[in-house]
Amino acid sequence: MDDILTWQARAQAAAIAAGEVSAEALMQATLARIAEVNPRLNAVVSLQDEGVLLAEAKAADNRTPEGPLHGLPIAIKDLADAKGLPTSHGSPAFAEQVAARDSLHVARLRAAGAIVIGKTNTPEFGLGSHTYNPVHGVTCNPYDKARTCGGSSGGAAVALATGMLSIADGSDMMGSLRNPAGWCNVYGHRPTWGMVPATPEGESFLHPISTNGPMARSPGDLALLLGVMGGPEVRQPYGRAVPDLDLRGGAKGARIAWLADWGGAFPYEEGIAPLCEAALAVLAEQGPEVEPISPPFDRDLLWHSWSTLRSWAMAAQLGPLLDAPETRDKLKPEAVWEIEQGRKLSALEVHKASEIRSEWFRVAAGLFETYDALALPTAQVWPFPVEWEWPREVAGHAMDSYHRWMEVMVPASLAGLPAIAMPAGFGECGLPMGVQLIGPRGGDGRLLRLAQAYHELTDWPGQRLAIT
Repeated sequence: MDDILTWQARAQAAAIAAGEVSAEALMQATLARIAEVNPRLNAVVSLQDEGVLLAEAKAADNRTPEGPLHGLPIAIKDLADAKGLPTSHGSPAFAEQVAARDSLHVARLRAAGAIVIGKTNTPEFGLGSHTYNPVHGVTCNPYDKARTCGGSSGGAAVALATGMLSIADGSDMMGSLRNPAGWCNVYGHRPTWGMVPATPEGESFLHPISTNGPMARSPGDLALLLGVMGGPEVRQPYGRAVPDLDLRGGAKGARIAWLADWGGAFPYEEGIAPLCEAALAVLAEQGPEVEPISPPFDRDLLWHSWSTLRSWAMAAQLGPLLDAPETRDKLKPEAVWEIEQGRKLSALEVHKASEIRSEWFRVAAGLFETYDALALPTAQVWPFPVEWEWPREVAGHAMDSYHRWMEVMVPASLAGLPAIAMPAGFGECGLPMGVQLIGPRGGDGRLLRLAQAYHELTDWPGQRLAIT
């Protein structure tokens, strides 16, 4: 038998259900891979005791499979709660916090038979696409340990790229499922907003911009995980059903709009755009037509709307930590900056930002009357040195905030549209990059089918599994 850790999650689960492989054997292999690789990369944190995990896997072997993830190990992004494990958010303010319950999507994963082995590392509060924090340290790129893996689902992407996991959860406000996927040669899917509902607590109506979603080494495994994580929650106002996840025959007749650098508005480091264009040319071999188009919306309006709504959301979420004497000195500078920016806003400024957002949604909907997907790179820079906090410039253009260099992620995030990050291959620097396909609201199934057609021609994760 070849290395089971290189198998797709679907194959692992099928083998366990058929009695061909035991959940205990898969767990043993998983823990051995983590022991071998993780000390050099720091992707998995808060790992549970080996004896406890092997006992749980053995118990899974002694009962009828409970669901499509039966016996599969999974580690949860350290922004979500997994009962009995710490939820540090990468912050000293929560370093000792142990979850008393599962987040909604984690409960769904467990109900489908997954075994939670620990957490995956994330930036503090998920802010910024570079996975480092004062609690667990930095997570390195599996293709170059001196470089960042991205974020905020960076630990998840690294665990997938190195075979420590076959599936992983993540979350995406500003590209956190897409940027690390592109930089680690795996797939990440930001679902249509509402398809993977958040835990029903707190405010749930105003300007949602973040969502949980799946990561994997194949579109088929994205679909497997989306089918478990997704589906309406009656206590949430914006639920949406999971679409048809049959991934066959999804490319013929499709039209894809290549947005390139948004008419020169988005600076890219050398080599990124050509690599993504080459990836789209490969996809075109399966039948889709790829057509360059002009910018459909004003870049400055998009950024103004995004940065306004993001800071407003962050001020509401993190503001109490800045106000509390016991936590105010434990926040990273970027978190303090977001809170301060958000607290300067008036209600009418927030409303104006939402009006811009609404107009962009309408414009995008018009584009999808002609095109099945819009395409952009997953990043504007190659993975940068781990000692940097964030890139201060991109291709000679100064960045005016810690997240401006991720501006290419805004079009999908602002409108709540589904987007899939696909590996685009490797640049001359030897580092991976991704290309994202953005679809209409509810178009997740079509995107997954396009990604599957591309994967059948490339399988970049299978070609370049990063077992360092």
